[in-house]
Amino acid sequence: MSILINTQTRVLIQGITGKEGSRAARSMCAYGTDVAAGVTPGKGGLEVDGKPVFNSIKEALDVIPGITATMISVPPNAAKNAILEAIQHSIPLITILTERIPIQDTAFCLAAAREKNITIIGPSSLGVLSPGAGRIGIIGGEQVGEIFTPGSIGIISRSGGMTNELSWCVRQAGLGQSTVVHVGGDLLLGTSYADLLLLFEEDSDTRAVIVFGEHGGSYEFEIIPLIEEKKFTKPLAVYVGGKFASTLPEGLNIGHAGAIIARGSSAQEKESALRETGVMIAERPEDLIGLVKNCLLETC
Repeated sequence: MSILINTQTRVLIQGITGKEGSRAARSMCAYGTDVAAGVTPGKGGLEVDGKPVFNSIKEALDVIPGITATMISVPPNAAKNAILEAIQHSIPLITILTERIPIQDTAFCLAAAREKNITIIGPSSLGVLSPGAGRIGIIGGEQVGEIFTPGSIGIISRSGGMTNELSWCVRQAGLGQSTVVHVGGDLLLGTSYADLLLLFEEDSDTRAVIVFGEHGGSYEFEIIPLIEEKKFTKPLAVYVGGKFASTLPEGLNIGHAGAIIARGSSAQEKESALRETGVMIAERPEDLIGLVKNCLLETC
Protein backbone atom coordinates (compact mmCIF):
# COMPACT_ATOMS: atom_id res chain seq x y z
CA MET A 1 0.00 0.00 0.00
CA SER A 2 0.87 3.69 0.05
CA ILE A 3 -0.96 6.94 0.63
CA LEU A 4 -2.32 9.40 -1.94
CA ILE A 5 -0.81 7.69 -5.00
CA ASN A 6 -0.52 4.12 -6.24
CA THR A 7 0.01 2.16 -9.45
CA GLN A 8 -3.60 2.81 -10.51
CA THR A 9 -3.40 6.59 -10.21
CA ARG A 10 -4.19 8.33 -13.50
CA VAL A 11 -2.99 11.91 -13.71
CA LEU A 12 -3.97 15.03 -15.65
CA ILE A 13 -1.49 17.91 -15.92
CA GLN A 14 -2.92 21.42 -15.99
CA GLY A 15 -0.32 23.62 -17.64
CA ILE A 16 1.39 20.77 -19.50
CA THR A 17 2.50 23.05 -22.36
CA GLY A 18 4.51 25.29 -20.04
CA LYS A 19 8.17 24.75 -19.21
CA GLU A 20 7.59 23.35 -15.72
CA GLY A 21 4.48 21.43 -16.71
CA SER A 22 6.17 19.65 -19.60
CA ARG A 23 9.24 18.94 -17.46
CA ALA A 24 7.04 17.40 -14.77
CA ALA A 25 5.18 15.34 -17.38
CA ARG A 26 8.41 13.84 -18.67
CA SER A 27 9.65 13.12 -15.14
CA MET A 28 6.40 11.46 -14.12
CA CYS A 29 6.18 9.33 -17.25
CA ALA A 30 9.81 8.26 -16.86
CA TYR A 31 8.97 7.03 -13.36
CA GLY A 32 6.05 4.99 -14.67
CA THR A 33 3.18 7.23 -13.59
CA ASP A 34 0.11 7.10 -15.83
CA VAL A 35 0.01 10.64 -17.22
CA ALA A 36 -3.15 10.51 -19.32
CA ALA A 37 -3.33 14.01 -20.80
CA GLY A 38 -2.77 17.70 -20.27
CA VAL A 39 -4.94 20.79 -20.18
CA THR A 40 -3.98 24.26 -21.41
CA PRO A 41 -6.76 26.64 -22.50
CA GLY A 42 -6.30 27.57 -26.16
CA LYS A 43 -3.80 24.77 -26.81
CA GLY A 44 -6.24 21.94 -27.38
CA GLY A 45 -5.24 19.57 -30.15
CA LEU A 46 -1.53 19.76 -29.46
CA GLU A 47 0.59 16.98 -28.01
CA VAL A 48 3.37 17.11 -25.42
CA ASP A 49 5.66 14.08 -25.56
CA GLY A 50 2.83 12.07 -27.05
CA LYS A 51 0.25 13.18 -24.48
CA PRO A 52 -2.88 14.88 -25.86
CA VAL A 53 -3.63 18.44 -24.78
CA PHE A 54 -7.19 19.65 -24.21
CA ASN A 55 -8.66 23.12 -23.72
CA SER A 56 -10.49 22.17 -20.54
CA ILE A 57 -10.84 19.40 -17.99
CA LYS A 58 -14.34 18.68 -19.29
CA GLU A 59 -12.95 18.03 -22.77
CA ALA A 60 -10.26 15.76 -21.32
CA LEU A 61 -12.73 13.75 -19.21
CA ASP A 62 -15.09 13.32 -22.15
CA VAL A 63 -12.31 11.54 -24.04
CA ILE A 64 -10.22 9.99 -21.26
CA PRO A 65 -12.07 8.45 -18.30
CA GLY A 66 -10.68 7.43 -14.97
CA ILE A 67 -8.66 10.55 -14.05
CA THR A 68 -7.98 10.33 -10.30
CA ALA A 69 -5.44 13.14 -9.82
CA THR A 70 -4.31 16.39 -11.36
CA MET A 71 -1.09 18.33 -11.11
CA ILE A 72 -1.25 22.10 -11.52
CA SER A 73 1.65 24.09 -12.92
CA VAL A 74 0.28 27.37 -14.22
CA PRO A 75 1.13 31.06 -13.63
CA PRO A 76 0.03 32.34 -10.19
CA ASN A 77 -2.70 34.56 -11.61
CA ALA A 78 -4.23 31.55 -13.40
CA ALA A 79 -3.98 29.15 -10.47
CA LYS A 80 -7.33 29.94 -8.84
CA ASN A 81 -9.32 29.15 -11.98
CA ALA A 82 -7.29 26.00 -12.62
CA ILE A 83 -7.82 24.71 -9.07
CA LEU A 84 -11.53 25.51 -9.08
CA GLU A 85 -11.94 23.78 -12.44
CA ALA A 86 -10.42 20.62 -10.97
CA ILE A 87 -12.65 20.89 -7.89
CA GLN A 88 -15.73 21.44 -10.06
CA HIS A 89 -15.02 18.17 -11.85
CA SER A 90 -14.45 16.33 -8.55
CA ILE A 91 -10.88 15.19 -9.18
CA PRO A 92 -9.99 13.58 -5.81
CA LEU A 93 -6.33 14.64 -5.56
CA ILE A 94 -4.94 18.02 -6.62
CA THR A 95 -1.20 18.68 -6.35
CA ILE A 96 -0.22 22.31 -6.83
CA LEU A 97 3.33 23.12 -7.91
CA THR A 98 2.57 26.79 -8.61
CA GLU A 99 4.31 29.26 -6.30
CA ARG A 100 3.31 32.78 -5.23
CA ILE A 101 -0.44 32.22 -5.47
CA PRO A 102 -2.24 35.16 -3.76
CA ILE A 103 -3.19 34.12 -0.25
CA GLN A 104 -6.87 35.03 -0.74
CA ASP A 105 -7.02 32.79 -3.81
CA THR A 106 -5.51 29.90 -1.88
CA ALA A 107 -7.95 30.35 1.00
CA PHE A 108 -10.93 30.38 -1.37
CA CYS A 109 -9.78 27.23 -3.16
CA LEU A 110 -9.02 25.32 0.03
CA ALA A 111 -12.49 26.08 1.36
CA ALA A 112 -14.06 24.91 -1.91
CA ALA A 113 -12.02 21.69 -1.81
CA ARG A 114 -13.04 20.93 1.78
CA GLU A 115 -16.72 21.19 0.83
CA LYS A 116 -16.24 18.36 -1.69
CA ASN A 117 -13.76 16.31 0.40
CA ILE A 118 -11.01 16.83 -2.18
CA THR A 119 -7.37 16.56 -1.14
CA ILE A 120 -5.00 19.38 -2.10
CA ILE A 121 -1.24 19.02 -1.74
CA GLY A 122 0.49 22.41 -1.80
CA PRO A 123 0.56 25.10 -3.01
CA SER A 124 4.29 25.43 -3.75
CA SER A 125 4.77 21.66 -3.55
CA LEU A 126 7.37 19.56 -5.35
CA GLY A 127 4.84 16.75 -5.23
CA VAL A 128 4.24 13.25 -3.91
CA LEU A 129 6.13 10.02 -4.52
CA SER A 130 5.57 6.41 -3.50
CA PRO A 131 8.64 4.40 -4.56
CA GLY A 132 7.78 1.90 -7.25
CA ALA A 133 4.15 3.05 -7.34
CA GLY A 134 4.11 6.54 -8.82
CA ARG A 135 5.20 10.14 -8.75
CA ILE A 136 3.27 13.39 -9.06
CA GLY A 137 5.36 16.50 -9.61
CA ILE A 138 9.11 16.96 -9.78
CA ILE A 139 9.99 15.55 -6.37
CA GLY A 140 13.39 13.87 -6.50
CA GLY A 141 14.51 15.73 -9.62
CA GLU A 142 16.75 13.82 -12.00
CA GLN A 143 18.22 11.73 -9.16
CA VAL A 144 14.91 10.11 -8.28
CA GLY A 145 16.27 6.60 -8.85
CA GLU A 146 19.19 7.23 -6.52
CA ILE A 147 17.13 8.79 -3.75
CA PHE A 148 14.02 6.66 -3.36
CA THR A 149 13.51 2.96 -2.71
CA PRO A 150 10.45 1.06 -1.43
CA GLY A 151 10.29 0.79 2.34
CA SER A 152 8.36 1.51 5.49
CA ILE A 153 9.20 5.13 6.44
CA GLY A 154 6.71 7.86 5.65
CA ILE A 155 8.20 11.33 5.10
CA ILE A 156 6.46 14.70 5.40
CA SER A 157 8.38 17.91 4.79
CA ARG A 158 7.81 21.64 4.55
CA SER A 159 11.13 22.05 2.73
CA GLY A 160 11.57 20.88 -0.85
CA GLY A 161 15.31 20.40 -0.53
CA MET A 162 15.00 18.51 2.74
CA THR A 163 12.34 16.27 1.25
CA ASN A 164 14.97 14.83 -1.07
CA GLU A 165 17.78 14.97 1.49
CA LEU A 166 15.85 13.08 4.14
CA SER A 167 14.69 10.50 1.62
CA TRP A 168 18.28 9.89 0.58
CA CYS A 169 19.38 9.58 4.22
CA VAL A 170 16.63 7.02 4.84
CA ARG A 171 17.88 4.97 1.91
CA GLN A 172 21.51 5.26 3.05
CA ALA A 173 20.45 3.89 6.44
CA GLY A 174 19.22 0.72 4.78
CA LEU A 175 15.59 1.70 5.06
CA GLY A 176 13.16 2.85 2.39
CA GLN A 177 10.16 5.11 1.99
CA SER A 178 6.46 4.22 1.84
CA THR A 179 5.28 7.63 0.63
CA VAL A 180 7.08 10.98 0.58
CA VAL A 181 5.09 14.23 0.61
CA HIS A 182 6.34 17.78 0.20
CA VAL A 183 3.41 19.72 1.67
CA GLY A 184 4.69 23.06 0.39
CA GLY A 185 6.02 26.16 2.06
CA ASP A 186 3.08 28.56 1.87
CA LEU A 187 1.26 30.07 4.83
CA LEU A 188 -1.83 27.97 4.07
CA LEU A 189 -1.49 24.25 3.39
CA GLY A 190 -4.03 22.18 1.54
CA THR A 191 -3.04 19.11 3.55
CA SER A 192 -1.44 19.38 6.97
CA TYR A 193 0.95 17.11 8.88
CA ALA A 194 -2.01 15.87 10.93
CA ASP A 195 -4.03 15.02 7.82
CA LEU A 196 -1.16 12.95 6.44
CA LEU A 197 -0.43 11.21 9.73
CA LEU A 198 -4.00 9.93 9.78
CA LEU A 199 -3.42 8.42 6.33
CA PHE A 200 -0.08 6.92 7.35
CA GLU A 201 -1.74 5.38 10.41
CA GLU A 202 -4.03 3.39 8.10
CA ASP A 203 -1.23 2.41 5.70
CA SER A 204 0.01 -1.10 6.46
CA ASP A 205 3.31 -0.47 4.65
CA THR A 206 4.23 2.47 6.90
CA ARG A 207 5.91 1.53 10.18
CA ALA A 208 7.19 4.99 11.21
CA VAL A 209 7.02 8.61 10.05
CA ILE A 210 9.48 11.50 10.08
CA VAL A 211 8.43 15.14 9.80
CA PHE A 212 10.57 18.12 8.85
CA GLY A 213 8.80 21.21 10.16
CA GLU A 214 9.71 24.83 10.69
CA HIS A 215 9.14 27.77 13.01
CA GLY A 216 6.02 29.84 12.48
CA GLY A 217 2.49 28.62 11.95
CA SER A 218 0.66 26.06 14.06
CA TYR A 219 0.61 22.90 11.96
CA GLU A 220 3.02 21.03 14.26
CA PHE A 221 0.73 21.66 17.24
CA GLU A 222 -2.10 19.87 15.42
CA ILE A 223 -0.13 16.62 15.80
CA ILE A 224 -0.50 16.66 19.59
CA PRO A 225 -4.22 15.74 19.88
CA LEU A 226 -3.70 12.90 17.41
CA ILE A 227 -1.11 11.40 19.75
CA GLU A 228 -3.14 12.04 22.90
CA GLU A 229 -6.30 10.53 21.40
CA LYS A 230 -4.30 7.60 19.95
CA LYS A 231 -5.40 8.41 16.42
CA PHE A 232 -1.76 8.14 15.43
CA THR A 233 0.15 5.39 17.20
CA LYS A 234 3.23 4.66 15.09
CA PRO A 235 6.75 5.91 15.89
CA LEU A 236 7.10 9.59 14.97
CA ALA A 237 10.26 11.68 14.81
CA VAL A 238 10.12 15.44 14.21
CA TYR A 239 12.67 18.13 13.50
CA VAL A 240 11.59 21.77 13.61
CA GLY A 241 13.89 24.08 11.71
CA GLY A 242 14.58 27.71 12.49
CA LYS A 243 15.71 27.82 16.11
CA PHE A 244 17.78 30.90 15.25
CA ALA A 245 14.52 32.75 14.58
CA SER A 246 13.94 33.23 18.32
CA THR A 247 16.55 36.00 18.21
CA LEU A 248 14.77 37.91 15.42
CA PRO A 249 11.89 40.42 15.57
CA GLU A 250 8.33 39.06 15.78
CA GLY A 251 6.42 39.19 12.49
CA LEU A 252 9.49 38.76 10.30
CA ASN A 253 9.10 36.36 7.36
CA ILE A 254 12.04 33.98 7.11
CA GLY A 255 12.28 31.58 4.19
CA HIS A 256 8.90 30.13 3.24
CA ALA A 257 5.71 32.18 3.25
CA GLY A 258 4.56 30.10 6.20
CA ALA A 259 7.68 30.74 8.25
CA ILE A 260 6.60 33.94 9.98
CA ILE A 261 8.07 34.58 13.40
CA ALA A 262 5.25 34.78 15.92
CA ARG A 263 4.85 34.44 19.67
CA GLY A 264 3.91 30.88 20.65
CA SER A 265 5.06 29.24 17.42
CA SER A 266 8.83 29.12 17.74
CA ALA A 267 10.77 25.97 16.94
CA GLN A 268 11.62 25.55 20.63
CA GLU A 269 7.99 25.85 21.75
CA LYS A 270 6.84 23.32 19.15
CA GLU A 271 9.55 20.84 20.08
CA SER A 272 8.76 21.16 23.77
CA ALA A 273 5.04 20.55 23.25
CA LEU A 274 5.66 17.57 20.98
CA ARG A 275 8.27 16.05 23.29
CA GLU A 276 5.81 16.15 26.19
CA THR A 277 3.43 14.06 24.08
CA GLY A 278 6.07 11.40 23.48
CA VAL A 279 7.17 12.42 20.00
CA MET A 280 10.87 11.83 19.30
CA ILE A 281 12.59 15.17 18.70
CA ALA A 282 15.73 15.42 16.56
CA GLU A 283 18.38 18.02 17.36
CA ARG A 284 19.59 17.90 13.75
CA PRO A 285 17.71 16.85 10.59
CA GLU A 286 20.00 13.88 10.01
CA ASP A 287 19.16 12.57 13.50
CA LEU A 288 15.60 11.83 12.38
CA ILE A 289 16.66 8.66 10.62
CA GLY A 290 18.58 7.28 13.59
CA LEU A 291 15.66 7.92 15.91
CA VAL A 292 13.13 5.97 13.85
CA LYS A 293 15.61 3.20 12.99
CA ASN A 294 16.50 2.63 16.64
CA CYS A 295 12.85 2.72 17.59
CA LEU A 296 11.95 0.11 14.99
CA LEU A 297 14.84 -2.10 16.08
CA GLU A 298 13.61 -1.82 19.64
CA THR A 299 9.99 -2.31 18.46
CA CYS A 300 8.96 0.67 20.54
